[in-house]
Amino acid sequence: MSELFDRVDALVASRSPLPPPAERRRLRQAHSLTLDEVAAALDVRRATVSGWEAGKTEPRPPERDAYARMLKQLAELYPAPTEQDRAVPETFTSEPAPAREVRTAAGPVSEAAAMTATESTQTPAPVAAAPTAAPRPARTVGPSSTSRRPVARKAAPTSIPAAGTDRRFENGPLAVVDVDADGQVLAYCVGGLVLEVPAKSLPSLVEWTLKEAKLGAPKLSGPGKDADPLLVLTPSALERYGLPTTLTDEERHAGRIPEGHKVIKQLTRYDWKLTKRGFGPWARIYRPATGSERACVQLCIPSWNALDTRHWGEAAQLAPADLARVLGVYASRVMTPRGSTAVTGLELMTALHPPTRASEPDADGRRHSEHNPGSLGRDPVDCAPCEAPDGHPLLADLPRFHVRGPAEKLFEEAYDWARPMTDAECTLRHLVGIDVNMAFAAGANGLTVGLGAPTHVEAPVFDAKLPGSWLVDLSHVDLSRVRVGKDKWADLDASLLPSPFTPKGERPTGPAWYATPTVAYAVELGYEVRPLEAYVRYENGRYLDGWYQRLRDAFLTTMADLGVHADMEPAGFLAAMDGYRSRDPELAVVVSAVKATVKGGLGKLRERPRGEGWKPGQPWRALARPTWRPDIRAAVISRTRINLHRKIVKHAAFTGQYPVAILSDCVVYASGGAGPLDFLPYRDGKPLPGGFKLGINPGLVKHEGTQSVLWGEEVRERFDAPELNLARYIKDGQVTDKDSGE
Repeated sequence: MSELFDRVDALVASRSPLPPPAERRRLRQAHSLTLDEVAAALDVRRATVSGWEAGKTEPRPPERDAYARMLKQLAELYPAPTEQDRAVPETFTSEPAPAREVRTAAGPVSEAAAMTATESTQTPAPVAAAPTAAPRPARTVGPSSTSRRPVARKAAPTSIPAAGTDRRFENGPLAVVDVDADGQVLAYCVGGLVLEVPAKSLPSLVEWTLKEAKLGAPKLSGPGKDADPLLVLTPSALERYGLPTTLTDEERHAGRIPEGHKVIKQLTRYDWKLTKRGFGPWARIYRPATGSERACVQLCIPSWNALDTRHWGEAAQLAPADLARVLGVYASRVMTPRGSTAVTGLELMTALHPPTRASEPDADGRRHSEHNPGSLGRDPVDCAPCEAPDGHPLLADLPRFHVRGPAEKLFEEAYDWARPMTDAECTLRHLVGIDVNMAFAAGANGLTVGLGAPTHVEAPVFDAKLPGSWLVDLSHVDLSRVRVGKDKWADLDASLLPSPFTPKGERPTGPAWYATPTVAYAVELGYEVRPLEAYVRYENGRYLDGWYQRLRDAFLTTMADLGVHADMEPAGFLAAMDGYRSRDPELAVVVSAVKATVKGGLGKLRERPRGEGWKPGQPWRALARPTWRPDIRAAVISRTRINLHRKIVKHAAFTGQYPVAILSDCVVYASGGAGPLDFLPYRDGKPLPGGFKLGINPGLVKHEGTQSVLWGEEVRERFDAPELNLARYIKDGQVTDKDSGE
């Protein structure tokens, strides 16, 4: 009988109305639940819960029943406030507190005058919701017209919270500092919150930030560190604090202003220090930590080219409130920027997997710093000789002009391949490019990488689960007959396919060094491999999983804000992608920055020398980092290239269609129609298993661009280049002499 009642209860719950989206959000926040916690409990993605709370999607069974049950229980615990409750901020009604003073440089200010600041931070909204830009507020400073106190003002309602659950950082991770027409210094925070800044000099601005501004962000991992507050200085703020609004050519080349600048002397006078990179576009001002207390503020100076236009678009030209919105969304979904998107991508890896943690208490009850399992550790490790880039100290004994070949150097890079079109392809009308979303992030997902130093092994037995670099001859792998399933083989035209083993798509001619995913693919295709030697890493793990998940969620959540959701039907997805950037250009900037964080972070794993008088054979600064790991970069690129080739083979085996050009994560096919659905084999709305699938999730594809076959042939004839890579120009069709190598 109880089982029967349970079924009846479930039936009723499946038809019960859910509270409106805003109420769902209120109930979750009232119980201090995060989007991630709710998503984990319901076994769905964070972006899915965000969509429910934003009213963009509705839950479906079986998750709907569990979600409705949770909301019902929360509603019993936290009834909706009455009109009388709404008249006074919840913090002051539920837990009355005595009146207090707010002290500023101008003297004490009453509790009533400070309540505006408190009201601005009491009702945090989910990070996933798309924020709106805030206009510059009227300059109202409190009950006294002569008061210069740093009071908070809410410029406009937004969906990004000015406050988090951590009261230390209730004003958000960052602020854009600007000077208004009346000469007042204002700090524009996330959520439309604006603070008046009393600081008259840069040292006092740093002090104010650490003691009064309540800026920063909680750590991303248990053993990690809280994010330091970030101040973004506009040109007017630079002038106010005695800094140049732009850098000279010499300063730009050096990446900093001179050590003798008057502002640096001011900082030194007040015992503030700068990091080794000095006072540049991303300056860090600090005092040595005392115990666990940090005293560090980071500056971002857009007019000094801190925000690269390739990744941040025209963000540097935005109004202060709009710039705070863009950087605030990025900070809340990825992390507070620590420099360029590449630097931030690398720092995110460390923030999620700190090198050390506190040990268990010893006999005296004291804790000590110890290695954090699953991290890269605190000390750098040497790479294998084959993994070392040219000029590395490990190669110092090589002859000066020696050029290493495939048998000496691991060369795992993304595709840059093209071929002439066949006569049959020339009769078709269109060239259609498809692009893999977040391809390198997808390549990192679930990938086992080395955590420690390599071990050299002679004549090893290949182990696909063991990360490393393998010297093996794959020239015998014949793409004309490959295995495409457990017991299924396919006959293909190998002349129309790139080799999966080389970036240029050329078939190997002898032994060469490969990362584990590349060798494993040869086995998957049905061929035997016999490595001659290897450098393997027995200490390994899925180091990049958390990194991938954080960036994936940031990407999907922001795309959902722009109207592009996961699990859309193919035609609806293509329609949603058409012009998505124009729906909210500022959020489109965040999307670009997230994607640049993926590629840049992986690139930093093999950072090359950057001037500083470096000579071949000498170490350079990046080698001192435990995150200088060219083997991890190679493994991710290898897996990304192999993932793409696997889809190409499945597509060719099923349709007889072959790519015309491939550039990194973009593939071009000749087609009779102008869109992806004209050549991708969908049946009843379902894609080819293991092939290309349209969608916004990492690893799925979108439409990159379409040009005519006549355009492609004309371009190749113009530059007398039958194998010019058309994937490079498929998006807009613009080809210049410089691009073609002329």
